[in-house]
Amino acid sequence: MISRRSALLTTAVTIVALGGAGWAGMRLSGTPAEAAPVLPAALGGEMSDVEVTNRQIAFYEERVEGDPRAAADRAALAGLYLQRSRETGEFEDFRRAERLARESLGIRVKMNSRAARILTASLLAQHRFAEALEAAQELVRVWPEDPAHRALLAEIQMELGEYDAARRTLGSLESARENLAVAPRLARWAEVTGRPAEERQILYATADRALYRTDLPREQAAWYFLRVGEHELRFGRLDEAEKAFRDGLQVEPSDFRLVSALARVEAHRGNWRRAVAYGEAVGDAADIRTLGAIGDAYAQLGDRDAAERYYDRVEKAAADNPEPFNRQWTQFRLDHDRHVPETLAILQEEIRTRRDVLGYDMLAWALYRSGRYAEAREAMSGALRMGTQDATLHFHAGMIERALGNREAARRHLEHALELNPRFHPTFPAEARAALRSLR
Repeated sequence: MISRRSALLTTAVTIVALGGAGWAGMRLSGTPAEAAPVLPAALGGEMSDVEVTNRQIAFYEERVEGDPRAAADRAALAGLYLQRSRETGEFEDFRRAERLARESLGIRVKMNSRAARILTASLLAQHRFAEALEAAQELVRVWPEDPAHRALLAEIQMELGEYDAARRTLGSLESARENLAVAPRLARWAEVTGRPAEERQILYATADRALYRTDLPREQAAWYFLRVGEHELRFGRLDEAEKAFRDGLQVEPSDFRLVSALARVEAHRGNWRRAVAYGEAVGDAADIRTLGAIGDAYAQLGDRDAAERYYDRVEKAAADNPEPFNRQWTQFRLDHDRHVPETLAILQEEIRTRRDVLGYDMLAWALYRSGRYAEAREAMSGALRMGTQDATLHFHAGMIERALGNREAARRHLEHALELNPRFHPTFPAEARAALRSLR
């Protein structure tokens, strides 16, 4: 589903520049169909990149403590906290990065664009979009020459559903299409506006350029493979998705995001035990989507107690790290038909601020779950307004039209969902096919 990525993903391309050459020759151990679950050794205890980051953090913490006017050191430390948050999934590091970036800018603004970028990225990661938008606009105003700044602004505009503004901002970046900070935002725009072939081409080319960039942290380079795999998974190309995720693990074997993604690949295949094995290997770094996937796998295996334990962990994770626009949590609740009235109230409040395609889709799905079908249809029109080609959007639209008795519209949307991706969800495609049979 479009933009269901976590804060870990939205900040991964914040401070990167130009790129290098190909990854087509990377070799995997076995084909996707025959490879056994590969659990990276780093997830078992050896996390060398994180240890390096921790040592760098300790070094700069000592420097910052010894010099209350060290703007550059504070910006460097903020950047390291941002990097560690991506490596470990530690949400509190986003707040640490924000605090230090603000301190750095309080000391000096001139020649300090790095701190301003990190501040914007940390606010975006915390889903504080209005503040992030203001910070990004200031970033572009003071340092307009850097295309990465305008790309970051465009991402926030897309997250807020300000698509006309995003189109204008991205239009100014055509000459910087190969910039590693720009290209993923152009791919995202192609996703939103229903051009999946263009999106795919951009993502593969960008991963190609990122692979041999020696100045990129490995987790950032691996993130580009994650984007490729997420695209392939969204269109049901499971072997290609698995290959991209495994290639990413060759770049960064300790990347828990890629292992979580492999769990989802196996869930879409219906290989529930393998999905559990991958999901549980992630351990404490598992996000809400991964915890929910493990619970679903246990449910499919008939172990309701284990499933409920993981579903409870989803609720606890959301409570332990409360944040605005926690869409993994609200999506989990809607897909599992849990706490729908409370979730609907949250989404009705969110849509006042964040009017993107996904926001309208989730609101429509919550209204559908609440039996308010006419309102759901109205919200769904907001979700479909950009022509986004996403199977989940059309599944939701089809179920809403079916509930309203609009048989032809329901059939059209449900068939399109299955055409886009016959395996768009571990269980919903079967529901879509059953609905189509009832319509015929």
